[in-house]
Amino acid sequence: MSITPLALLKSQLNLDHDLDDALLTHHMNVAEEWIGAFVGKPFADHDPVPASMTHAVLLLASYWYSQREAASFGVSTQAVPFGVFDLLRPFRDQVTGHVPE
Repeated sequence: MSITPLALLKSQLNLDHDLDDALLTHHMNVAEEWIGAFVGKPFADHDPVPASMTHAVLLLASYWYSQREAASFGVSTQAVPFGVFDLLRPFRDQVTGHVPE
């Protein structure tokens, strides 16, 4: 179950119908899982969820909704849309391998 409101994603995409609600919810769930894996802490464990993390969900979910193919001719495709890493970097658990003595 997604924490991000479906209405917020629909506003991001300028959608005023409910034909793709299941697909949009799926994309938000995947985005929240991806973000949890990237930062090292489940998305739901952030209470309250920072606005920048919610924005990253909107960017990921809307990108995956509009860019549904793995490759496209004449269009630049990327796995993660511009800005997502920058939004999430402050929340990421840094692992350096250093063990303090």
